[in-house]
Amino acid sequence: MFRTKRSGLVRRLWRSRAPVEGDGETDRGTHGSGGCCMGKATKVAKSNAGSEAELKALTHSLLKKIKEKHLEVLLQAVESKGGARSPCLLLPSKVDAKVGQQSYSLPMLLYKVFRWPDLRHSSELKRLSCCESYGKTNPDPVCCNPHHMSRLCELGEQKQNIKKKILKCTDFSTDGHLLSLLSLPDSLALQESGERAHWCVVAYWEEKTRVGRLYSVQEPSLDIFYDLPQGNGFCLGQLCSDNKSQLVQMVRAKIGYGIQLTREPDGVWVYNRSCYPIFIKSATLDNPDSRTLLVHKVFPGFSIKAFDYDKAGSLQRPNDHEFTQQPRTGFTVQISFVKGWGQCYTRQFISSCPCWLEVIFNTR
Repeated sequence: MFRTKRSGLVRRLWRSRAPVEGDGETDRGTHGSGGCCMGKATKVAKSNAGSEAELKALTHSLLKKIKEKHLEVLLQAVESKGGARSPCLLLPSKVDAKVGQQSYSLPMLLYKVFRWPDLRHSSELKRLSCCESYGKTNPDPVCCNPHHMSRLCELGEQKQNIKKKILKCTDFSTDGHLLSLLSLPDSLALQESGERAHWCVVAYWEEKTRVGRLYSVQEPSLDIFYDLPQGNGFCLGQLCSDNKSQLVQMVRAKIGYGIQLTREPDGVWVYNRSCYPIFIKSATLDNPDSRTLLVHKVFPGFSIKAFDYDKAGSLQRPNDHEFTQQPRTGFTVQISFVKGWGQCYTRQFISSCPCWLEVIFNTR
């Protein structure tokens, strides 16, 4: 039987849909205390045969109505899992689809099929700043590229659960304070070298050793990765490291697509592009009255506002490093790949983590 190119694209897209149950990579992100993004959200019960058949028929029907050039854009994004820079997929937002008793807009259906089968409502999503529809209210047409979206972290329940465990908080801020001061000379050199003003600098560490020089960030968005098919940014894989630790080498290989660090009007956002969780500590993620900061777990595909400008302005506690601005460089955010640290983990200090980042904000 003669098959059209469009039918072939549709079949390839369906084969590339997101698994209904979490695969091995997703499962690894659903365990452990201190989770930020609610690990249960990345794993749902397998659909029954009827629902699966209905979803397949509906998806095929809608995809066959989309132009071939748009199907090719969608396929590029889906097959590369967001690793390749794909353009916006602008489609009508008013097209509704019904699966069982639930109705979805065309964008929501594509997000469910190709990214998050458990997705319930658009309020759970955050559009990435690289998207043409970013910042627009009810745009039509709207970008339906699933990899121009991310899931929002939910902090409420996680904070309540962890607070029950923490009766007396151990102050482990000294570790981070020392590391920030070690970073200071390079940062000052960057500021005084006459370069275009930077809004932050990034340091990459393997355990207690910093690898490479500080990376100065002038552009609004920065990709930090070990191995990315397409993209510019801070490539950790190009840095020379003498660390022979098997754990460091294993974690380094899992960084993959890494993270995207973005300066937006309301603060600095971190999007986890990798296949494994990342862990973040930031002064603006917690209650300013707490005695120490929690480490927040961010699952693959999720975004978190790692630094809030409004909250930062009200943090004035000179006796506590966690809330004190560093001289000339401002606040810091610490991000560990794959391995967590702190009150809920075996590693008490971030300097015990195999691979991690320190983001130092310029508040001048």
